Amino acid sequence: MKNWLLVIILCVCPVYTYADNVANPVQPGQFIATNDYAQTSPDGRVAVASVNPLASSIAMGVVARGGNAIDAAIAAAFALGVVDGHNSGIGGGCFILVHMADGRMLAIDGREMAPAAATRDMFVVNGVANPELSRTGALAAGVPGSVAAFDKVQKLGGKLKFRDVILPAADLAEKGFPVSPALAERLAATADNLAKFPASAAIYLDKNNKPLPAFSLLQQKDLAGTYRAIAKQGPRYFYNGDFAKKTGRWMEANGGLITYKDFANYQVKLRKPIESEFAGYTLYGFPPPSSGGVHVAQILNILEQFDLDKLAPAERYHLIAEAMKFAFADRAHWLGDGDFTKVPLSLTDERYAQIIAQKISLDKTTADIIHGNPDVDIEHLMNKHTTHIAAADMDGNWVAITSTVNTSFGSKVVIPGTGVVLNNQMDDFSAQVGAANAFGLVGSDANAVAARKRPLSSMSPTLVFKNGVPVMTLGAAGGPTIISQVVQTLLYSLNDSMPVEKAMAQARIHQQWNPNVLFVEAAMPIEIQQLLKQKGHDIKIWPSMGASQAIQLREGKLVPVAEQRVILQNAKKN
Repeated sequence: MKNWLLVIILCVCPVYTYADNVANPVQPGQFIATNDYAQTSPDGRVAVASVNPLASSIAMGVVARGGNAIDAAIAAAFALGVVDGHNSGIGGGCFILVHMADGRMLAIDGREMAPAAATRDMFVVNGVANPELSRTGALAAGVPGSVAAFDKVQKLGGKLKFRDVILPAADLAEKGFPVSPALAERLAATADNLAKFPASAAIYLDKNNKPLPAFSLLQQKDLAGTYRAIAKQGPRYFYNGDFAKKTGRWMEANGGLITYKDFANYQVKLRKPIESEFAGYTLYGFPPPSSGGVHVAQILNILEQFDLDKLAPAERYHLIAEAMKFAFADRAHWLGDGDFTKVPLSLTDERYAQIIAQKISLDKTTADIIHGNPDVDIEHLMNKHTTHIAAADMDGNWVAITSTVNTSFGSKVVIPGTGVVLNNQMDDFSAQVGAANAFGLVGSDANAVAARKRPLSSMSPTLVFKNGVPVMTLGAAGGPTIISQVVQTLLYSLNDSMPVEKAMAQARIHQQWNPNVLFVEAAMPIEIQQLLKQKGHDIKIWPSMGASQAIQLREGKLVPVAEQRVILQNAKKN
């Protein structure tokens, strides 16, 4: 542990408790809000929060060289592709929600795209979906979008050149960094699949195909070379140059579908953010192919139909769980890429929330929930996949980036000579109606595989405004729990007026309709768990759920918070 502490100093904030007469008197989870993960510039004008202190430090270094919050966020994203590559990187995709200093509100879609040769039943073998095909190897990857999206937002609102926000991460990749306990656990869990691909094994495994142990030095010289090529040539190197050519050749030789032309045809999409109201605040979320913006708004709309402040703790948790169930049932039926399927945005309508609220009893769970009709009515699961970056500056730039390669190390494929881990985002499509993906989520034909289509996501970058002024940027990692994390942080911070670090510290729950199980963190008091069981919930205890990042404007100051349940637990193990 001593070696790791030389790199990262973990500062555990005190555990908060609340009196019995407060609306949500629960024992909170643990969180970290330190100058390592959540940093502010010396003048207090720029703040950033990420999952890794090295990435946050690189972001602040960019600020010191004249960059703004947008530059800082992109620099952090490239750095996370080095130190947190099992969760995100340029071989994956992202959603960027940004409020520019000039008042523009943009939703930049850098989601991965299915190759042109993709077909509806490409993962179906003998009439049954084969999950291995969509999770590991050549067929699992979609065309990455992160590089194009990062370049787009940086050009629209950054102050520096694209090369300036990439090169610090290239230096980090070449020099290397100590493997964290968390990364070591991921390497151990995925070593067998990484060993199937020589370029992956050469980076992450030793000469005996054993995973690199904690505290060993991880150097990624090929990735550094790729970063430097992008810094020199821009995104064209990735989408029209050597990287696209190398990937196309590897795919052709290994049974994949992605071609050089697929890279050349990739386009960033500018979407219209989802706008909603909650507790006197205006919320902006990401639209389809994200399900996050729709269902964060939908769940909060349902909750607001009840007098939340008068509910006992067990009643409130029960209500949150029921609202989640209805929302995730709708997600399974309605949600998909809005360019390919009609997604009823009236899912976020308050009148639809009122209809759902009438179906919810505070005394017992609702049985046999199915999707609604808004146009008419008006173990793997909890792992911290994905990563989120929050950045803001006093000039008015507020950024929320959620980036991912999907499950740990994505498809497990590294394209030889590039150091880039390719995503396995094709698993986020519905391979077959009713077939669950790696996170247990099911879907309909709305999210079926199709050429050039983007798979549905739970990523939920969110911006919060009060009287037209941005006051919070927020997002999370953790598969479908991203939606539930964001909902609960917003509930406690906006409705209950908790500082965001306290809001994040509350014991979390997650209910995604299928499986019909209520996941609760171990920090939840036993008496509340028992009351939830009496209401009919099938409870599964989960030690820790997800990881969120946020920045809150408080008393005229930017307060960054990086809540790291998973890292804290791993640090304690070591």
